[in-house]
Amino acid sequence: MVKRREEIERLHDTSDEDLHSEAARLKESIFRLNFKLALGEVDAIKNVRQEKKSLARIQTIIKERATQAATK
Repeated sequence: MVKRREEIERLHDTSDEDLHSEAARLKESIFRLNFKLALGEVDAIKNVRQEKKSLARIQTIIKERATQAATK
């Protein structure tokens, strides 16, 4: 629980450009992990879930910032 909160705080302090590059990196990582999963590597499924959750958090922060900028 604490680890997730620390990650969210770190992401909120990150610049928009860095968030977009991190999102792109995570998408690439998920693609590669899905490929490994298709090849039968069982341990890849845990990593896929973690990467997807991280990507969702980043996308949420990006969307929040976009709506805040639009309302100002």
